[in-house]
Amino acid sequence: MTNLEIFNSIFCEVFSVNSSDLNDDFNKENNEDWDSVRQLNLTSLIEDKFDIMLDPEDILDFTSYSKARSIMKKYDIEL
Repeated sequence: MTNLEIFNSIFCEVFSVNSSDLNDDFNKENNEDWDSVRQLNLTSLIEDKFDIMLDPEDILDFTSYSKARSIMKKYDIEL
């Protein structure tokens, strides 16, 4: 599996969506299921799967699919 496939599978698992639903419009404001518990679950799974430790600021900034992809670059994870 590529990093992008792993990344997408985490989003799909946490939000119970298909990978085709993941785009720049997939964010906290447009997804009623996106709450603080799911956001923490999302970041926890990201940390586990990619063996990284996200900074607290980055965990708080994980508010959209595109922002999350951008944050991953900071940790040298190419998606």
